[in-house]
Amino acid sequence: MNARLAAVLAAFAVLAGEGCGGEASRPAAVRPPNVVFILVDDLRWDDLAVAGHPFAETPAIDQLAREGTRFLNAFATTPLCSPSRAAILTGQYVHTNGIIDNTARDSASHRLGTFAIPLAQAGYQTGFFGKWHMGNDDSRRPGWTHWVAMKGQGEAINPKLNVDGERIEGSGYVTDVLTDYALRFMQRFQGRPFLVFLAHKALHPNVAQRDDGSVAPLTGQGAGFVPAERHRGRFAESVVPRRPNAMAPVRRKPALQRAIAGLPSVSPATGTPDQDVRDRLEMLLGVDESVQRIRQALADMGELDNTVLIVTSDHGYFYGEHGLNEERRLAYEETARVPLVIRFPRVARAGSTPAQLVQVIDLAPTILDLAGVPDTVLRQGASLAPLLSGYATSWRRSVLLEYYSDRVFPRMLNMAYQAVRTERHKYIDYLELPGMDELYDLEADPFELENLIGTPAGDRLLPGLQAELTRLQRETGYRADFTGYR
Repeated sequence: MNARLAAVLAAFAVLAGEGCGGEASRPAAVRPPNVVFILVDDLRWDDLAVAGHPFAETPAIDQLAREGTRFLNAFATTPLCSPSRAAILTGQYVHTNGIIDNTARDSASHRLGTFAIPLAQAGYQTGFFGKWHMGNDDSRRPGWTHWVAMKGQGEAINPKLNVDGERIEGSGYVTDVLTDYALRFMQRFQGRPFLVFLAHKALHPNVAQRDDGSVAPLTGQGAGFVPAERHRGRFAESVVPRRPNAMAPVRRKPALQRAIAGLPSVSPATGTPDQDVRDRLEMLLGVDESVQRIRQALADMGELDNTVLIVTSDHGYFYGEHGLNEERRLAYEETARVPLVIRFPRVARAGSTPAQLVQVIDLAPTILDLAGVPDTVLRQGASLAPLLSGYATSWRRSVLLEYYSDRVFPRMLNMAYQAVRTERHKYIDYLELPGMDELYDLEADPFELENLIGTPAGDRLLPGLQAELTRLQRETGYRADFTGYR
């Protein structure tokens, strides 16, 4: 298997080197690439300096973007933690892999066909570090030769860890602790192909996870968003930018505007406080330092250019848009879009910014493709290699977004949806709320302020978007009565 893998990678590297205008590598010199996958929790696509944020400091991630590819239109399939992580690891929609919500689907997560399994079978050392977060079970999952995982959400300070079956307590800030473990793993297996999947707790609030998917504050840990002590107050005087849809009154969104007992109506007053935004971006400072430490270690090891280095997020976060805060889950751009940066100079063009619609389900097939590892599992995403190299002749015209209603946030009750997002339009079909659908022209209305359902323009657009949604559902095996796997 290893010899075959090396031969495939050698041929691919020669083609990629010639196609990108570089000097082709000699096959004998090519080794299977390492993979370092850095998953940031709840990171918005526009939280990065390279994406235009006015005060966020992300020099390490920005450098990767300059040296590689930054996708401008990357989307979660389900903007919720557990389902998105399952989609990333399997390359499957959640209506296929069965992890449809944040409840404790521990057993099902042991059966996922993650991309780590074929990599391990091909001779890779595969290390998982951090927040698994598909249930509270922190035990090792199939495909991982090295395992450092937190139970549920984990802790911001002195995190409790399962390290290859031994439960220990880390010392220090969680982002630093997880990075230390990842670096030791990389150095231990220098010269052999390895996969690092570093799933940070940041930028998530410091909470404990219950089996029903709800959360509770951690005692003695600090409430809310907890930056590293060295970063506290960095942005205390910074003016938080707000998109126009965070300041405008919510209108013509009947699902969101339902009267719910005990909750105020959505408005600019129900959005995310400035301090939460500042704290989140101070947490991001620790993540960016982690990225720099990993990049520097790869360079010191002579492995940087032989590593597929990926930085992305499971979904975004609302900064008051449409009067929303921590609800996530919804199909609006602020939580459905994610940052996605891939550095791999053998294939990815430096500084490129493809605008095609991509999704997190594309990452598993991309990694296996770039590694030259054969695969027998159904992956519903597509390899991004043609977009990375700039030689894509065709690509998808739309993406499917989906959410299965849960009971964690009262405002989200009965808001299950199937949605289609094209280059210009978005249609959201609320499955349990008849007559409350939404349709947006994102070219004319990028902030999704004007729902076109029931207007002449909406009447013209709706049949085509409904047909496109039906096509995506049919092609991906969507079942309306699916209730997930346990």
